[in-house]
Amino acid sequence: MLHSLLLIDDFRHLRGPHLPSPAEKLLPLGLRVETADPAQLEHRLAAADALLLSVPPDQVSRCRRLTAPIRQVPLIWWCDDLTFPGDGCKMDQDIDGMLSPHMNASDIHCSLMLAFQLHIQRRDWQIEREQLLAKMEERKWIEQAKRILSEIKQISEAEAYDFLRKQAMNERKRMVDVSTSIVKVYELLQGNEKRGRSR
Repeated sequence: MLHSLLLIDDFRHLRGPHLPSPAEKLLPLGLRVETADPAQLEHRLAAADALLLSVPPDQVSRCRRLTAPIRQVPLIWWCDDLTFPGDGCKMDQDIDGMLSPHMNASDIHCSLMLAFQLHIQRRDWQIEREQLLAKMEERKWIEQAKRILSEIKQISEAEAYDFLRKQAMNERKRMVDVSTSIVKVYELLQGNEKRGRSR
């Protein structure tokens, strides 16, 4: 559950008695809210469960880019008369949740739980995506090495694959590392051969 929120409030100087700050709405609910400037994120984000953004919708992505290298936390957008222009603005898809001064305590707690779940889901998808991209990259190197071995040794791709597998076991390396070495050496030799012909 989210208990501690770090608030970036681009509109704090414009708020008055008619428009409460996010902290004024959330503190009575037992939530801890600390305000920070974007420059303070690196030091303050470690203690927060989530980042609460009282910024225009088009600034949400900028905030995610600022926080991503520091720490992955749920991003929750504060929607009030200052942050929402009301002219059909395009909402950024980088948010995990949204809060409003018009919500009651139950709505706020439900929204925070949902934001936390969406953040976990987004993080898991990102990890899975990175793993799949890494596997695709590895597959590319292995396929290139198989084609090179097939051409040079005049063997089938299945035999080239077996060769790569055995070589990796003998050298106690991953197949992709052996494949990468083969491709790079081949490209180096091809480059030297072309330069030699051009002289």
